[in-house]
Amino acid sequence: MKSSSRQPIIIYVPGLKPKPSAELHQRELIRCLGAGVRRIDAGIADDIERAFCLVSWTYDFYGEHRDINLDLEDIRMILSRERASEEDIRVVTSLKRRFSRWLYNLADYLPFLIPHFATEEVEIHLRDFNRYLRNTNGASEIARQKVKTELTNAAQAGRPVLLFGHSMGSVIAYESLWQLSRELKTDLAVDLFLTTGSPLGQSIVQRHLMGSHQQGAEKYPANIRRWVNIAAVGELTAIDRVLKNDFSEMIELGLIDDIDDRDSFNYYHMSGVLNVHAEYGYLINEVTAGIICEWWRAAIQDRD
Repeated sequence: MKSSSRQPIIIYVPGLKPKPSAELHQRELIRCLGAGVRRIDAGIADDIERAFCLVSWTYDFYGEHRDINLDLEDIRMILSRERASEEDIRVVTSLKRRFSRWLYNLADYLPFLIPHFATEEVEIHLRDFNRYLRNTNGASEIARQKVKTELTNAAQAGRPVLLFGHSMGSVIAYESLWQLSRELKTDLAVDLFLTTGSPLGQSIVQRHLMGSHQQGAEKYPANIRRWVNIAAVGELTAIDRVLKNDFSEMIELGLIDDIDDRDSFNYYHMSGVLNVHAEYGYLINEVTAGIICEWWRAAIQDRD
């Protein structure tokens, strides 16, 4: 019988904004991911749930937790559904949403336009992103160190790794991988880097990424075997839903075989309003669940 220490592991890095305490947050994340996986392959759902590891970093960044009770009804509602409704799809493909995306795309290249139409949500995101860049009180490096610790522990145990970054969590995960391969010179690698709702396609983010001022291969992490990026239709954080063109040099340099960009229709509603960017919506979505199931089966087969 194989050692349980070599079981695959899913290391999940959430995005900005205060999150519930680690135990409560992980419980609800697992509920959503487990529900999505069970619809595809119920036989491996329990194992995948046990393999889920949350990197809880936001308390160090904000000094507060979100009240989980604010989310429970919305989570209950999404667990009762299996797909986006026709109304959900109509909203995210509407002319109004497409125009909003066009404005956000324009502002990514012409930042001086942002104050003229930015919502409170966008302003908060930019404020917190700038705070991350400043590494206020060392909180950003604390977040990266937590990711690096989990990755190092998994590598030492010989566990196949899926590193899963949502939203700003994908930036933290990416920079952690860059530090491990370029600064610390470790030889660990992740089997799958899964990003959802990622702002890595934004030019403002790319200009500030660790390694962005390097040349050639040193500009990028060297420890990603496969990268899958999922962006929901209607996203206003993952404005550029396609990352392959932004990081194509990684393929040309032989650092990675391919970057696979996929769309999804998310259907999480926050207080009755569709929020396609929410992490719970990505975790339960059939596109995410399908990719994780595929990776899990291959990882178990390779281990055996």
